[in-house]
Amino acid sequence: MSAATMDASARVSSARHADSLPSAGQGAPQPLVRAEGLAKTFDVSPPLLNRLLERKPRQLLHAVDDATFSIEKGQTLALVGESGCGKSTVARVLVGLYEPTRGSFHFDGQDAHAAFRAGGARARKLRERIQMIFQDPYASLNPRWRVSEIVAEPMREHGTVSGKAALEQRVGELLLSVGLAPADMTKYPHQFSGGQRQRISIARALATQPEFLVCDEPTSALDVSVQAQVLNIMKNLQREQGLTYLFISHNLAVVHHVSDQVGVMYLGRIVELAPKHALFSTPRHPYTRMLLDAIPKMRDTGQARTPVQGEVPNPLNPPSGCTFHPRCPHANARCAAERPQMLRYGDVQVACHAVEEGRI
Repeated sequence: MSAATMDASARVSSARHADSLPSAGQGAPQPLVRAEGLAKTFDVSPPLLNRLLERKPRQLLHAVDDATFSIEKGQTLALVGESGCGKSTVARVLVGLYEPTRGSFHFDGQDAHAAFRAGGARARKLRERIQMIFQDPYASLNPRWRVSEIVAEPMREHGTVSGKAALEQRVGELLLSVGLAPADMTKYPHQFSGGQRQRISIARALATQPEFLVCDEPTSALDVSVQAQVLNIMKNLQREQGLTYLFISHNLAVVHHVSDQVGVMYLGRIVELAPKHALFSTPRHPYTRMLLDAIPKMRDTGQARTPVQGEVPNPLNPPSGCTFHPRCPHANARCAAERPQMLRYGDVQVACHAVEEGRI
């Protein structure tokens, strides 16, 4: 065995041993949000008769596969990746819009999906504490309702505020908190700009005084200047109210501004999970490096940008082994045959054979 091979084996053994050790904070308070092995599979098969006549098997789309992460109270985890990698599906699974195929999601120590399935008062209370901001402010607001009705609806449904005067006062306070005026409650959504509509969406999400907000690309439909305003509002609200965010985005500049921890997704899997500063300064996974290399840099204005190579494979027929290996410059025979496991290296987790073997 060569010295290089022995050195790589030692690193792998050390990483696996570190994974098996109890954490330094064992006995400390649990994270507010903890997802373990979350997976969501959609059956996209043609109708049964078509399959029988054409002799085709069922088609399953693995939108999310084995997603594991946790978020401390008051922190922000950002999920990034190319379109179609499963970010929005993770968001919908967490808020209970989708039932997970397997895996678990614990919120404040309780099994959230068990509560959602059971229904009743426990599920309603949990939904008060978990809310979502949707991507498109033009589609997520009812055009026939005034702003007062839109923002007050969650409070009426959950019975957190009663009485017309109390509701109006609370709606006015929520509008002020997102940079709008109480007088705006009499208007309809079409009377606002895109950025103002997204502020209304944020006010509605805050109506039940939640602790955890799932933000599904809340600024992607907005102009750059308006994005900054909305992001600053969200950061201020987090600081003032101690909110916890899962922030879905494909804009790495936005992620750098808002996140504490970043998870990089590729074809349904989280391939790298690291603190923000570690991921942006020393990315480990080849896909993360490709994404960061594609960002325009102010200091190298005359230098050509490096595009992300290749195309995302068909999720209905993903590559064997590591799904990124057809696009990876470091791939070898093992990458094509064996699926990499998520291993921990200090406070960074990576699923990559090249990193595991010390080749990058």
